[in-house]
Amino acid sequence: MASVSSSSRLSKVVRQQYMSLPQGQKCQVTYIWVDGTGEGLRNKTRTLDAEPAGIEDIPEWNFDGSSTYQSEGSNSDMYLVPVSMFRDPFTLDPNKLVLCEVLKYNRLPAETNHRHRCNELMKKLAEYSLWFGMEQEYTLLGLDGHPFSWPTNGFPAPQGPYYCGVGANCAYGRDIVECHYKACLYAGVKISGTNAEVMPSQWEYQVGPCEGIHMGDHLWVSRFLLHRVCEDFGVLATLDPKPVNGNWNGAGCHTNVSTKQMREEGGLQHIEAAIEKLGKNHKKHISIYDPHNGQDNMRRLTGLHETSSIHDFSAGVANRGASIRIPRQVGKDGKGYFEDRRPAANCDPYMVTWIIAETCLMESEESS
Repeated sequence: MASVSSSSRLSKVVRQQYMSLPQGQKCQVTYIWVDGTGEGLRNKTRTLDAEPAGIEDIPEWNFDGSSTYQSEGSNSDMYLVPVSMFRDPFTLDPNKLVLCEVLKYNRLPAETNHRHRCNELMKKLAEYSLWFGMEQEYTLLGLDGHPFSWPTNGFPAPQGPYYCGVGANCAYGRDIVECHYKACLYAGVKISGTNAEVMPSQWEYQVGPCEGIHMGDHLWVSRFLLHRVCEDFGVLATLDPKPVNGNWNGAGCHTNVSTKQMREEGGLQHIEAAIEKLGKNHKKHISIYDPHNGQDNMRRLTGLHETSSIHDFSAGVANRGASIRIPRQVGKDGKGYFEDRRPAANCDPYMVTWIIAETCLMESEESS
């Protein structure tokens, strides 16, 4: 049996007795933000006198940044600025989840607040109608760090039957996956699908298409929901790009990209132009595609297990061993989108979408 948390064993019947109590006209709002690691999420909840009609009805708040790796104790107050509101699938309507940007004492963006810069660029490039879809892979672990449902002192059967598999010997943790899917739909996250991945206990869900800054907003909130659902089940979800060494697949966050021009007739030439620019900036992108300047992806992008080599740039139609994949249907239709397969599972979606937009479109913008 996997190592699960003690909290998950608490009586849900007793909990439901309290969760079903009426709350009058009051509304619970849970503020969510990215902490100083650039990977972790934090949250805290406050009461509003009425249900907010929009993000403008949710006030700014603050928190102790010295406890989230974001400030020193002598000047620890950080600002939480609400930017995107969702329904709360845990405490239900009328309660809300709100994603926040973090500002320092001087109202400048915190070091791991990459949304601020991304949003500025997306506003500048709004005419391109830039769409993204991100494929978030993750691995379920017990509290002991061992993959969920793997043998305690060994390994499961080799990869082969697990991808999109069905059956107790192939699909590990489906309850978590389905609960997360429903939570995303209830919240208003633009989740578009899910499937079991190549390594057992590894899963993927897709978010998008989302335009501009909304891609990062929806992916971060989907990650928060994933961690909260796993908390209820007493297990962990890791976004480590290579959670198990050896002949096992890593975890990425493949990013699908298109502009209005790419989606129209003759769009393939715009896709190819963007890919050429990406190739010229390969090293820069690799340094941004995980939170540790490419060190995480070093373990994943080996040229094996459906990845390209971190050292080389490549592109091809229907090639899952390339840096950039052009889907076969896109090649046939001559329009559509491309898939950047390099971002790691633990990437910051604001950084990924920002650098793709800058590389592919800012040169054209400056020329015009």
